[in-house]
Amino acid sequence: MTTKMFSRISLVACGALLMAACTTNPYTGESQLSKTAIGAVGAGAIGAGIGALVSKNNRAKGAAIGAGIGAVAGGSVGAYMDIQDKKLREELKGTGVSVTKNGDEIILNMPGDITFKSGSADLSSDFHAVLNSVAKVLNKYEKTIVTVVGYTDNTGSAKTNLTLSQQRANTVAQYLIGQKVKSERFVIEGLGATQFIAPNTTAEGRAQNRRVEISLNAITK
Repeated sequence: MTTKMFSRISLVACGALLMAACTTNPYTGESQLSKTAIGAVGAGAIGAGIGALVSKNNRAKGAAIGAGIGAVAGGSVGAYMDIQDKKLREELKGTGVSVTKNGDEIILNMPGDITFKSGSADLSSDFHAVLNSVAKVLNKYEKTIVTVVGYTDNTGSAKTNLTLSQQRANTVAQYLIGQKVKSERFVIEGLGATQFIAPNTTAEGRAQNRRVEISLNAITK
């Protein structure tokens, strides 16, 4: 995992632990979070989630290089990710999926209300075309690790939310693999009811928190 990606996850986790106010939604730019919106999450759970992502990312990088996918030269990473960012924005315009570029990392936010039915890990048939578009870009620019992480709102038990988030992340990843995106590139994780991006006090906020995020990071030597 890149330092930038690790920092992004760590900052969000620390925000949840400290119940600190976050005034800007990272995807919409709107002011949304407050101290009560985030809620308390155990430090052990957050730390375990981050640790798992770091470990899986490192293994995926090795597997991808071992599978002959190759790596991007350090000085070319910026340009390589810039062109993917442009292509993804073109493909996903008007789909409800947001594309955010954070340094050399690209983040796709897929809200649960357009990807899955409530409480289900079965992918909505209307969303197949969207993932086909994502797969098209991933297959053209294959020198990236594809990290797929599922999240839920805070409704229901922690165990149920964790399981559902894992199932949804796996569903998205397996669909992309079915579109010939190489499995060696994937990191798949469910983090349940953590790292909220909107208040859980409204139906709209909960819908935003029920999401799957895909993060793309260049494979470098």
